[in-house]
Amino acid sequence: MTTSLLLIIQIVLVIILVIAVLLQKSSSIGLGAYSGSNESVFGAKGPASFLAKTTFTIGFLFVVNTIALGYMYSQNKQASVVDKLVEKNDVAAPAALPTTPAPTPKKEGK
Repeated sequence: MTTSLLLIIQIVLVIILVIAVLLQKSSSIGLGAYSGSNESVFGAKGPASFLAKTTFTIGFLFVVNTIALGYMYSQNKQASVVDKLVEKNDVAAPAALPTTPAPTPKKEGK
């Protein structure tokens, strides 16, 4: 249950991290060109410092979540599936019937 939740969080963090990286301005502009009209919303320096802080925070959460997932999966690997199997045999052996000697056939004529 916990590993499933951490895995879902990991996937969400990856998607958000990719979006945050693509929105940043680079030497080839990238997708950051689409956020040019919103520069005053993030402060005097524009979205660069906000996006850099956001990317760093999301990247840090991604690394922490990756380490937690690695630890959880390594703990699961120490236990084998075969160790969890319980040998239950609810089938009772049939009761032995009392053995009686078979009757000997009578010989005729003598």
